[in-house]
Amino acid sequence: MKRSAWRFLWKSEDIRKKLLITLLLLGIYRLASNIPVPGIDRVVVAQLTQTTGAAGNLISLLDLLSGGSVSNFSILAMGVYPYITAQIILQLLQPIIPALERKMKEDPRGGRIWMEKWTLILTIPMALLSAVGQINIFNSMLGGSSVLTNFGFTGDKLLPTTASILSMMAGTMFGVWLGQLISEYGLRNQGLSLIIFAGIVSRIPISLMQILTNKETWWLIFVVVAILVLTIFAIVYVQQGRRNVPVMFPGRRIGNRMSMPVKSNLPLMVNMAGMIPIIFAQSFLTFPAILASFFLRSQTEWLANAAAWVSDAFGGETVWYPIMYFILVVAFSYFYTDVLFAQQDYGENLKKQGAQIPGVTRGKPTQRYLTKVQRRITLPGAFFLGFVAVMPYLFGALLPSDSANVFLVSSAGLLIVVGTVRDTFQLIETELKLHGYDDHLIS
Repeated sequence: MKRSAWRFLWKSEDIRKKLLITLLLLGIYRLASNIPVPGIDRVVVAQLTQTTGAAGNLISLLDLLSGGSVSNFSILAMGVYPYITAQIILQLLQPIIPALERKMKEDPRGGRIWMEKWTLILTIPMALLSAVGQINIFNSMLGGSSVLTNFGFTGDKLLPTTASILSMMAGTMFGVWLGQLISEYGLRNQGLSLIIFAGIVSRIPISLMQILTNKETWWLIFVVVAILVLTIFAIVYVQQGRRNVPVMFPGRRIGNRMSMPVKSNLPLMVNMAGMIPIIFAQSFLTFPAILASFFLRSQTEWLANAAAWVSDAFGGETVWYPIMYFILVVAFSYFYTDVLFAQQDYGENLKKQGAQIPGVTRGKPTQRYLTKVQRRITLPGAFFLGFVAVMPYLFGALLPSDSANVFLVSSAGLLIVVGTVRDTFQLIETELKLHGYDDHLIS
C-alpha cells in the first residue's frame, strides 16, 4: 500500500514557504481586524450588536462578509466586499459593451490585467460609498445616536469624520492588497477567498458558545452540527460532480504507419463557479441597503419611505429576501460559469490539437455544443447552491426566534468555507505533483 504524497508537504521548501507566507498574511489581516476606527463610540457599538430583527440580520450579514470586524467596528469593517462589488460591475459590463468583450477574447492575458487595474480603481469610490453608507445605516438603527463621537460634514466634525472614512477605505484597500499578496506569493489565486474564509471561521466558535451558554436552546448544538455535517457531505458530492464528454484525439505517426485514434474524455464540472456566486449575491444584496441609507433622513417624505422600505427588504427579515437571494445565486452561477467557460475556449483549443467530439464539427460548433452541455449540467449545481444559501433562513423559521441569528452567522458561509478548503486542498495537491511528489510516481 502506497503512502500519500501529502507526507512530503513540509519537506518541499517551495510549498512550505507558500504555506507560511499565507498563514502570516492571514494572521496580519486578523490582527488588523481588531484596530478600531478613529473616534468610535464603543458603548454605542455594543448596543448595535444587540440589535434584532431586520437590522440585526443585516448587521450579521455585514459581520460575516467582514470577518467579524463590524462587531468591534474596526478599520476592516467593510471587509473586501467593495472590491467584489467593483468586480461584479465590470463583469456585468462585458456582455453589454462589445468592445470590452472583444478585448477579453482577443487578448485574455492583457484583458485580465486591464480588468484588474480598473477593478482596483473602481474599488476606491465603492469603498467611499460603502463607508458613508455603513455609518448611516448604523446611525439610523440607533435612532439618533452615532457610532462615531463626532460624525458630520460641517464645522468641527468634518476633519474627524474624514479621518474615520479614510481609515475605513484604507482598511478595505489593505485587505485587498493582502489578498493579492497571498495569491502572488502564497497559495495561487486563493487570496480573497482565504481572507473571507478566515473571517467566517473566526466567527463560528463565538456562535457556538452563544448557543451553549443559552440554557433554553443548548440542544441546538446537535441540530446545527448534524445539519453542517450533512451539508458538507452534499457540497463535496456536488462539487465533485462531472459530465464526461467523449473526445477523439488523432493518432500519432510512427514511421510510415499511423496509430489508432485515442479516445478520451473532457470533464465538465457541475458547479464550475464554485463559491463565487454566493459571495457575489451577498455583496449584491448588501449594496441596495447601503445606498438607501443616504436617503433615510431625507426631508422628502416619499423618498424617506422608499429608502426605509429598501432597507427593510434587504435587511433579511422579509420573505422576499431569501427568494431574491436564491434567484441571484442561481443567476450568478450561470453568469460566472459562462464567463469562465468562454475564457477556456475549448472549441478552438481542441481544433488546434486536431481533436474532435464525435458527431460535432470542429471549431465554433464544438464550442456551442459544449456551452449547451455546460448550461444543462449547471442547472442542478446552481439550484443546489441556491438551496444551501437560503438553508439558514428555512431552518431559522423552524427554530426558536432567539437562536435564528446565531444559526445564520454560523451557517451562512458554510459553502464558502467548504469550497475554499476544497480548492485549497486541490491546489496543494497540484503543487505536490508539479514538484514530483506524486503518489503514483513515488514507490
